[in-house]
Amino acid sequence: MHQVKVYDGSGNLKKVISVKALNKRSDDMIESPSQYRKNRVNATPPANPIDISSAGKKK
Repeated sequence: MHQVKVYDGSGNLKKVISVKALNKRSDDMIESPSQYRKNRVNATPPANPIDISSAGKKK
């Protein structure tokens, strides 16, 4: 594993994440994966599906 360099939108270096920190995060993720799961509560529901059976038919 290698260190990770994080840049902002304009290309400036924001921080460097060390290999030690990455290994610690990996070990924590193995022990409790729910801690790192993405929050799906704020996600928008999918749009209503289009009914293709009536598409193109005139009433």
